[in-house]
Amino acid sequence: MEKLRQRWGVKNNWSIIAIILVFSINGSFATWVAKPLTSFIGLSQETTNPWVFWPLRIMLIFPIYQATLPLVGWVFGQFKFFWAFEKKFLGRLGLGFLFKKEN
Repeated sequence: MEKLRQRWGVKNNWSIIAIILVFSINGSFATWVAKPLTSFIGLSQETTNPWVFWPLRIMLIFPIYQATLPLVGWVFGQFKFFWAFEKKFLGRLGLGFLFKKEN
């Protein structure tokens, strides 16, 4: 736990547990939100080839996960950590310009 605390820059074990909970809950939440969205856009397992359906579903889940991660983190009192995590992650994907401050 001490290594995680130092790596993530958190003060106590509750924060580590909260962060792990947020990651796991948000994964389930993103897939839950994606289900009605895939139906809304007309994708279903019954009518779509699995080789098409699953990559499209995963591509839909990914932005939902990224968008909801700070929100779920906020519920657990970890917004600051997850906002910094999102900026760093999106920066690595080449989307860091979204968070650049103009002088």
